[in-house]
Amino acid sequence: MFRILGHDKVWVLDGGFPQWQASGFNIGSSCLDDAVLKSRAANSAVETAYNGELANAATFQTEFRHQLLWTLEKVKHNVAAKAHQVVDARVKGRFDGVMPEPREGVRSGHIPGTKCVPFPEMSDGAQTLLPADEISKKFEQAGISLADPIVLTCASGVTACILALGLYRIGKHDVPVYDGSWTEWEALPDNDYPIVTSAGS
Repeated sequence: MFRILGHDKVWVLDGGFPQWQASGFNIGSSCLDDAVLKSRAANSAVETAYNGELANAATFQTEFRHQLLWTLEKVKHNVAAKAHQVVDARVKGRFDGVMPEPREGVRSGHIPGTKCVPFPEMSDGAQTLLPADEISKKFEQAGISLADPIVLTCASGVTACILALGLYRIGKHDVPVYDGSWTEWEALPDNDYPIVTSAGS
C-alpha cells in the first residue's frame, strides 16, 4: 500500500513478530498508565479540532501509482489480450475449485489463463522470505516467465502482496495487484466473467 501511494522507503520485518521473539529481542507491552496517556492525547486532539484550532501540522505527500493497482476492467481485457501473466496466490485446492473458499457463498476456481503460486511458498518454516534464487524457482516451476509482465491476484487483494514482495526480492519491482481479486470476479455473471476449475469451465 505504501508503494502504491508513492513511498519507496518501506521495509518488512522478515519473519514478523515471531522471528523478533525467537531472536531474543526486547518486547514492549502497554500498561494502564500508557493507555491513559494515549486516551488523554486523543481527547485533546479531538477537542482541538472541534474548537476549529489547528493541531500540529504534518505533511504526508502521496503520489498514486496507477500501474501497481489493477481493476476488474483491466483484468477482463487481459484475459483476451494475454499481455500479462496472471498469478493467483491462493492455495491450489481453492484455485482448482476442489476446496471451498473461506467466505460463505463464494465459489472456488480461478480466472481463465491464471497460474497458481500459493503465497505460503514464498517463505520457509520460520516464516522468513526465501532467498531470491528459490523464489525464482517457485515461479518458474509454475510455468511463469520472469522476463514477461505479471499481475497478481488472490481472494481479496491481500495475500497477492506476499507474492509481490517475493517478486520484489528478485528484482521485479513494479508488479501490479488486482485489488478486487477472486471475490470480485466470482460474484459477476459467468458468461461475462468465466470461472475455470480443474474439471473445466
